[in-house]
Amino acid sequence: MKIGMVSLNYFTNDARIPLLEDNILRLNTLIKEASYVEGILYAAIVDNDQRIKAHTDHNQIGEKFEPFDNVENETHEGKVTYFTYNDVAGKRLLSLTRAILFKNKKLGEVHVGVSLDFIQQLFRERTLSIIMLTSVVIFFGVLVAIWFGIHFTRPISELAKATEEISKGNYKYYVRLIRNDELGNLARAFNQMSRKLRLNTLMQKSFGKYVGAEVLEMIMANPESAWLKGHRNDASIIFIDIRGFTAYSEANEPEDIVEKLNDYFEIATNIILRHGGYVDKFIGDAVLGVFGVPVYHEDHMELAVRAALDMQRQLKECSRNGNPLLAAVGISINAGVVVSGNIGSQVKMEYTVIGDSVNVASRLNGLAGSGEIIISKNIHDKLEGMIEMEARRPQKIKGKSEPVETFKVLGYKKA
Repeated sequence: MKIGMVSLNYFTNDARIPLLEDNILRLNTLIKEASYVEGILYAAIVDNDQRIKAHTDHNQIGEKFEPFDNVENETHEGKVTYFTYNDVAGKRLLSLTRAILFKNKKLGEVHVGVSLDFIQQLFRERTLSIIMLTSVVIFFGVLVAIWFGIHFTRPISELAKATEEISKGNYKYYVRLIRNDELGNLARAFNQMSRKLRLNTLMQKSFGKYVGAEVLEMIMANPESAWLKGHRNDASIIFIDIRGFTAYSEANEPEDIVEKLNDYFEIATNIILRHGGYVDKFIGDAVLGVFGVPVYHEDHMELAVRAALDMQRQLKECSRNGNPLLAAVGISINAGVVVSGNIGSQVKMEYTVIGDSVNVASRLNGLAGSGEIIISKNIHDKLEGMIEMEARRPQKIKGKSEPVETFKVLGYKKA
């Protein structure tokens, strides 16, 4: 319709004067231009006598314009009349007709025939092109979506796996993503976090070997807690020392001394921890253990004595394997008020216990012979019904004006 209407308007506007002047050459020049328009099968200009003045088929010029047969759906719309029909070749056409007027006087008519088959073919071609173009766009869109999916899903999956590994405690896991986008930044940050967690874990494990598991847990749970700054507690102090160690170290190789000394420390440390105490420090060949701080146990005296008896038995058994140091260990235990907390400077600090009870435990150890356990009177009074003990002659020790009563632990009382 648009193609036909445009052609009709063109012919009716430009054919008035040539038709009025009966200028056949100019009229056919106008019609000839119509033959270059795709879709137009014919165009004709006729006068009022229906005589063809111009036609795309020059053979019909001068002939009488014959009405069309098999006309369908003839419609009048304004100054235009149009209908569809089939020509002798079977082609489907849309015929449009409009009168040529000059000062409201009819000079003739313009007939234009548009191929409906051409329009439909054009429509099919355009539809096919759109379908193909859409298919290509969808195909490449899917490829791009898959590429983006892989491009982003893989690193996200890698980060998810890394998170799972970190949650399992595998701080050595490394995210291998070399990218210059946000995911690359996230991977680098994740690796930095993993390294710091690994270092923190190593520090905690190393630190725990110095302060003990219970102290470490309390520090990690509340590093600013006031108890780290000093706290009074009732506690039992166990002091373990090797008799004749100086003479032994002078007569043996350093490597042998260290190996046997570590065996001794291993036994003493494990037993103290197993019975609920913590190893405060190593002083040369001596071990200072504490029961009742930092975690208070009401039965700290009993725990300390049980640990000493267990240690006495195990040291005796292990000394048969060729380590003479284990058979020369003296143990002393005292109980009383101690002050526990962080002691030291900004450069070096340790969690420890201080007080007269600690000093007495250390002094009592000088009274313990190889394989002996010496305890103070307050422990004797508390555990007299459970532990078999032997009274020793009161001894004068450094720091005390009066002799101190001591007792030798023989074992558990028989039921």
